[in-house]
Amino acid sequence: MPRGRKVSGRPARKRSPNAIDIHVGSRIRLRRTLLGMSQGKLGDAIGLTFQQVQKYERGANRVGSSRLFDMARVLDVPISYFFDEMSASTTARSPARLSGVAEQKPMAFELDPMAKRETLELVRAYYRITDARVRKRVFELTKSLAKTGAGH
Repeated sequence: MPRGRKVSGRPARKRSPNAIDIHVGSRIRLRRTLLGMSQGKLGDAIGLTFQQVQKYERGANRVGSSRLFDMARVLDVPISYFFDEMSASTTARSPARLSGVAEQKPMAFELDPMAKRETLELVRAYYRITDARVRKRVFELTKSLAKTGAGH
C-alpha cells in the first residue's frame, strides 16, 4: 500500500492539530518540565516511548481519557489541570461540528506564553535559587515590574 493513502484508496489528509489538543499538550509539557522530568521518564512511567510523549506535547496526537488519567497521576495534578487557563479563542477553534458554530472563522494562531522555551528556562532558573527569601524577592520584583509595565 502506498504511503499517505488510507485503506479506502483516498489520499490521507494532513490535518493540523486541534487547538485544545495543543493546549493540553502544552500543559503536559509545562508540568513535566516544572517537575524536572524528561519525556523518556514520563513515557516509562505510563508505558510510552519518549516520541509518543513528544507527539502528545505538540498536540500532534490526541490524548485519550485513560492516558490523561495516567499522566495526571504521574505528574501529580488533577485532570482539570490540563484544561486550566484555556483561552476563549482556543475553545472557539474546537471543531465546529462539536460546538455548533459552523459559520465561525478560526482565529489566528496565538502562542501560549507557557509553552515558550523562555518561560520554561525562567521557571527553571527561578527554582534553582536555593534561598527561599531571595526567591521570594525575585518573585515580588517580577510582579512589581509587570504592574508598572517596565520594559515597554
